[in-house]
Amino acid sequence: MQDVFDLYTIIFLALAVFIFLRLRSVLGQRTGRERPPFDPYSTRDAVRGSAGDKVVALPPRAIEQQQPPKPPPAEPAEPTDRWKGIAPAGSPVAAGLDVIAAADKSFEPRHFLAGARAAYEMIVVAFAQGDRRTLRDGLSKDVFDSFDSVIREREGRGETAETRFVSIDTTEIVGAELRNRTAQVTVRFVSQLVSVTRDKAGNVTEGNADKVTDVTDVWTFARDVTSRDPNWKLVATEAGH
Repeated sequence: MQDVFDLYTIIFLALAVFIFLRLRSVLGQRTGRERPPFDPYSTRDAVRGSAGDKVVALPPRAIEQQQPPKPPPAEPAEPTDRWKGIAPAGSPVAAGLDVIAAADKSFEPRHFLAGARAAYEMIVVAFAQGDRRTLRDGLSKDVFDSFDSVIREREGRGETAETRFVSIDTTEIVGAELRNRTAQVTVRFVSQLVSVTRDKAGNVTEGNADKVTDVTDVWTFARDVTSRDPNWKLVATEAGH
């Protein structure tokens, strides 16, 4: 019985030694140079392999929450065609009309042009007839004094003038600005008219009663935008081309 026990003891010991040797060949021996166990919560970028380990360092991680892209620079706004048919968009005249309209909410260029056209015809005829009362209502003091001076000279020579409109072909705004509180709008008129001046005896001294003449005038009208008076006055005149 003792021999049987010794035989089993020897077999178990041999088996234990065999298992120990197999585990050692698979797991290896600890030398003190082993790498630490992998920590899944450590920062990836902090891990750097040596050349001997043949570990390729990865590039830094991209920012997970990127800033929203900056919007492209805004393009200059296209000028609005607010005064279509009156002044080209972006022109100095359009800019001047914008300023006047901002200061005077009642200003409307089309209504202004209609009034300027009527005033032009009325003033030209009143000047020919020597109608000072009509002229005084529509002219500034300086312009009235200039017109009155010519009328006086004509009256002193005993002359009379006649003017008849055939047509007014063009009425256009060529200038607009606001000077302090005064709006100034310059209008170019192109008209066809018959004009003649006669002496005391009725003889024609200037013009032709049977000839239509093309006339271009450039007139400037002004108005205080803070005034309750809606009327514009003629403040400057010049011959146009």
